[in-house]
Parts: sequence; structure tokens; C-alpha cells
Amino acid sequence: MPPFRQVGEKQLPQEVLFMAWSPKRDLIALANRAGEFGIKQIRSFACWLLIYYTFPSLVLAFGLNDTKRIILCDVEKPESLHSFSVDSSITYMHWMEVTEESSVLTSFYNAEDESNLLLPKLPALPKNYSTTAKIFSEEKSDEIMKLLGDVRLNALVLGGSSGFIEVYAYGMFKIALVTGVPGSCRGLCLSSDLKSLSVITEIQDSPDSEAEMTYFQLDTSLLSSYLPEVTRMARKFTHISTLLQYIKLSLTCMCEAWEEILMQMDSRLTKFVQEKNTTTSVQDEFMQLLLWGKASLELQALLMNQLTVKGLKKLGQSIESSYSSIQKLVISHLQSGSEALLYHLSELKGMALWKQKYESLGLDASGIEDAITAVGSFILKANELLQVIDSSMKNFKAFFRWLYVAMLRMSEDHVLPELNKMTQKDITFVADFLTEHFNEAPELYNRKGKYFNVERVGQYLKDEDDDLVSPPNTEGNQWFNFLKNSTHLKESPLLFPYYPEKSLHFVKKQMEEIIDQCLQKPADVIGKSVNQAVCMSLYKTSQSEDSMPQLFKLPFLWNDKTSNIHYVLFTMLESSVSKIYILRRHTDTSRSVNNGLIAVEFGSFLNSSINDSSDSRCYSCLDAHFYDDETITVVLKESVEQEGKERILAQLPLSSVYTDEDQEKEFIWDPAKRLDEQSGEISTRTVFLENQWRVLENMKAQYVAVNGIRKVSCVLSSNLRHVRVFEMDVEDDGEAEEEEEEETPVAAGEPEELNQSAGSQDNESGAPAEELPGETEEQESSLDP
Repeated sequence: MPPFRQVGEKQLPQEVLFMAWSPKRDLIALANRAGEFGIKQIRSFACWLLIYYTFPSLVLAFGLNDTKRIILCDVEKPESLHSFSVDSSITYMHWMEVTEESSVLTSFYNAEDESNLLLPKLPALPKNYSTTAKIFSEEKSDEIMKLLGDVRLNALVLGGSSGFIEVYAYGMFKIALVTGVPGSCRGLCLSSDLKSLSVITEIQDSPDSEAEMTYFQLDTSLLSSYLPEVTRMARKFTHISTLLQYIKLSLTCMCEAWEEILMQMDSRLTKFVQEKNTTTSVQDEFMQLLLWGKASLELQALLMNQLTVKGLKKLGQSIESSYSSIQKLVISHLQSGSEALLYHLSELKGMALWKQKYESLGLDASGIEDAITAVGSFILKANELLQVIDSSMKNFKAFFRWLYVAMLRMSEDHVLPELNKMTQKDITFVADFLTEHFNEAPELYNRKGKYFNVERVGQYLKDEDDDLVSPPNTEGNQWFNFLKNSTHLKESPLLFPYYPEKSLHFVKKQMEEIIDQCLQKPADVIGKSVNQAVCMSLYKTSQSEDSMPQLFKLPFLWNDKTSNIHYVLFTMLESSVSKIYILRRHTDTSRSVNNGLIAVEFGSFLNSSINDSSDSRCYSCLDAHFYDDETITVVLKESVEQEGKERILAQLPLSSVYTDEDQEKEFIWDPAKRLDEQSGEISTRTVFLENQWRVLENMKAQYVAVNGIRKVSCVLSSNLRHVRVFEMDVEDDGEAEEEEEEETPVAAGEPEELNQSAGSQDNESGAPAEELPGETEEQESSLDP
């Protein structure tokens, strides 16, 4: 029986651009040319997908090249968990988990987060708002911890064009900005001990010249030396980033709770001023109605024909409902998030003051103090909004009750006795409201196109840099007068600055900018500490490779967590045979390894399985990926391409490459030359595999993605539309399982139906004619999300 049991096969409607396995689950994600991505279990193959992504556990990251945004989403539910913008289009991603152990780290891992003991849980945001992220609207709001995962540090490394490289702790907050690496990133691998970062870049001097693949090894020993401190700092950064998102969503919910109908009173009064023929002011018109119970004909027309009794009642209900919702969001969500943010920033400041531990990482106590001050100002502005809401609710309630009764009398309707009662205190209250809110303001008309600003809550929620139309009146406030007259307290750092003229949105944006600025410094400091240890020019790329999906191209990087070795896999053509080259570098850049560079070629190991007349053949490597620390999975083809020649999926044990018997001369690299110019001097191992290979019948296999932990692989054809999945640790019993399970769609948009034959799909992809007979020609069922 052939090795590797086939468990799935599928023809896809779109060309696949990338595929990646989850390291801990039987899930594979595929990205296609249509800008879609999907996730499937290994025995259910009808995948569809987008640009690029990778898994740490239950979170998937992908990049959008058009908007330069990184999206983190849940692999179990189609939900976006977090997103952020970057300065460059992303060409490669790598998500790794730190495996280093120490007594300090162990005690930190085992210790309970004090914030869970001292801070209440953040209340879940209401589900009835469209812009609320679902992760915050769950009944258990601590699901945000999915992003943090284990306390153990994990990092998302991003690579882009023009030497763009950034490292994000827990996939959320930037802790390193690496500069000085030329070219467009084609591969990344941060070692699990954080000692070094391997990078493959494609350097092209001009559009007409051939691109050159170059390997860099960067020394990141600062991260390794301060791993406990980096972990604590990153944890705090991620808490702060999460809380900023929570506050932003809370404010968005408040904006949605505020309705445009609340502006109706302002617009009606402005129209009344423009159309009335009398010289009496609007304030006087309402005062006459309040004192004498009579209204002018023009005011009656405004109230009865435009505003109407029914409209006034609806307006009053809308204001009460809207203000109550906003008030609850401020008290239970905005204030809770702000207080938690203040707590974590204060703890971060304490860490920054421990200069022996954190000064080298760029934590700046003065910058964090500015961030704390900004949060305090935001809390003050939120409290001011609460006061405005409370005052407005009382004023509007009294005003609408009086006006409702007056309009009922105008229409000669029956007035209930309980509504007809109005004390002298109530009259004074309404008079004060009219005096304060019904003054015509020509300068306001020039700014906002209206003469009145009766509704005063909405101005706090608008995302504008303009000053408030109606700022709070601080005259007569004893505390303000005391501060104004106190020389010492006026500039005291113990008091949070107050911005009475600014909106809540403005103060929030100011707070975010200050926090981002203070937390950006560690990323700059850590990034500048990264030094180039090795720069090795590998080879020039062939023009024929330009049509290949960029993310499928070798080289491939791998980190051996046990021996702390970086591996680089790439192929170079030599005498019409494409060999595998294995470059090894120790993660400690000061140490070297034996057999640092070895070439591997495959001899005749297929016996008579393919061609009985050939006794000695060579096989070219099409693709190669590390299956685990001891095995490489390869896709091979015979060097002489003939009709009927099949592709091979094989496992290459490293023990057959690095043998004790072979004591060949160590390759000495000449830095003045490219590696392909020195290929004749590189030691070559010829391997003969007795088993652990399988002929891929009726498939022009080209690429492979593997997961040694889950012991699975996925093979993709050269036309990028035909995939097969194999379990690598069992033999095939000849019966392929065809279990169809439900998909887990992650991106918006409906997948197109798979109702074409394999032959028609291959024709659409522009595949050569000789490849069509080999593909399966069964009709595909529709793909339901």
C-alpha cells in the first residue's frame, strides 16, 4: 500500500495564491486571486480565500494590500477581533511563540494577573449597534483574551516592500520596527529563543534587471536578553491596545444612540426665524406663550403645522430614550474602560521607573505620565458630558411637558388634570430654559447654518476639531475661580488639564495620539538594537518565475526549536536538475554549525513504479517545506519532462543528509560572489529513498503545505486550482474518504458556485492543454457559506 493516505481532493473555482495550516488544529486556510479566503477541516475540501494569513492558535491574521491593514479574526466564527494599519503593503507574515524557559518566566506565567483581582470585568457592549465588534458584545467580555492567548509571549512578524519589517506582540501591539534591510521581503522567521531573525528579500536594482534573492540574519539579542521584561511590557501594551479599542467602540455606540431627530427643534426654530414677518424674537414669542398663555399666529403655525402635537410627543420620547442610552454607555462602559486604562498605564509607569530592567527597552516614564494625564482629561470630559445629559434631560422634560399642554389648548383638546398642574417653580424653570437656549445667535448661523443650539449633547459626540457650539458655563464656579486665582495649583502636575471648549471626540483623539506616541518609543529603541550578522546573496530569479504566486516561491525558512538552528531551503538549477540547498545558521549569531550549506539531489528510488525502462534518473525539486525538525516534505518531478511522467510527494529525513560517515570538505563562502556562482564547490548529497514517497497520479503537482504536528499535507497543482490532502503517518487503503463538512467562512462576500468541470476550470486558468486529461472531471456541487 502506498504511504500517505489521501483524505480529500477538490477542484477550486479560483487560483490559490497561498495556503497555510493551523499549527494546533486540523484546519487549513487558502487565499485565492479573487480576494477571498476560507478555512476548512482536512476532510472537507471546498475552500475559498484572500491575500495572506497565518495562525498562532485560534486566531488568523491576513493582510489587505489595497488598504494596508492587518486583520485578526476568529477561525471558529466569522468575526474580526482586531485590526490595525501599517505603512507598507505586506508581502510575508510569520507568527511564532516563544519557547524559552526560566525561573523568572515560570513565576510570571504562573502568577495571576493582578488586574483581574483589582479591576471589574468590562461590561459587554450592547448587541443592537451595527458597529460593535462581536468580541465585545459577547456575554463574557473576557473573550478578548483570545488575542492574548497564553501568558507566554507570541509575536507576529510582518515583512513588506522597501525593507519594511515590524514585530507585533500577541499580534496586536508593535514592539519592534526593524530598518536597514533592503529589498522586498519574501520570507521571515524569528527564532523561538528571540536571538535572531532570518529574512529573505528580493532586491531589484531596476525594473529591467533580474531580481536577486538575498538572505539576512539579524541579531535580535536584546529581545532575548530581556525576555521576561519584554513579555511583561508586551502584555501591558496589549491590554492598553485592547482598552483603546473598547473605548472607541463605546463612543461609536454612543454616536449611534444619538439620533438626527434630536436636531429637529433647532432646524424648525431656524426656519421660523427666516420666515416670520414680526420683529419679535423667538425667545419673546415663547415667553409670551408661557406668561399669558397666548401665541402669535406665526408661532401657532410653527407649533401646530410643522412641529405638531404628535411630532412633539415623538421628539420628547426620542430625546429621553437617546439620552438614557448615552448616559448608561458613559457610566458603565466609557468610565470603566477609562479607569482600567488608567490602571494599566500607571503600572507601566512603575515599570518604566525600574530603569535597571526597562530603560534599555525604551520605556519612558515622562511619556507615560503624559499618557496618564491625557486619560485623566478624557475622564473629566466624560463626566462633563454626564452633567450635560442630566441637565438636558431635566430641562427638556419640563419644557416639553409645558409645550405639550399649550399645544393641546391651542387645538382645544382635553388636557388631563395631572398635566394641567404647573407651580411657580415650574414656570421659573421653563423661563430659565428659554432664556438660556432660545437666544438667536447670528454667528452660529454663519458656522453651522442655524440660529439655535437647543440640543447640546450631540456636539460632544461629533468627530470634529471645531470648538463646542455651546460650551459649559463655568462662571460662578467656585472651584474654577479658586484654580484661576491660585498660582501654584494652576500649573500643578497633580491636576488633569480640562478643555471646556472641546468635544469628547477631540479629547479622545488627543488621548490616543499621546498614548501611541509614548508606546512607540520601545519599538524604535528595540528596532535600532537589531544588527545585521549575515548577508548572503543566493541567486538571481528567473524571468519565467514571474507568473508564479509570490508566496509560493522558495526560499523557505524554518526554525528548529530544539537545537536553535535556522534553516533556509531553496533550489538552484544545475545541469537541468533542480537541487535542494539547505543552509543552516545558529540562532546565536556568534556560533557556527557544521555543514552550514549542503546540496541534495535525488537518485533513482522509484524502482519500476513509473518507468520500467529507466535504470538511473534524476529528479528535480519543485517545492520543499519542513515537515518537522527532522523531516523535509518535497514535491519532485523527473528532470526530463515527458508525457505520462508523474509527480512525486516524498519525505526527506535530515538523517540521510547529515551523516556521520561523510566528512566532506566544509564549504567556504566567498562573500564577493553570489551563491549560484559557487554551486560547484558546495558538497552534494545524493539520497535514495526506499519508501516514504507516493506517486501523485493524474495531477501536475507543484506546491505543498505541511503541518508535522497534525501530520497532514496539502498538495496544489501547477494550475493553482486542484488540491489534495494527505495524512502523512498512515498508509493509503485505497479508499479516499470524501466527508463533506460545513465551511467556516471568514471574509465577507458569497463564494461562487463550483458547478464547472475540472477541464473547464483549467481552461479558464490558462493551463497548458496537456495538463487537462489528468485532472478529475467530476461536477462540483455549490459551495454554501
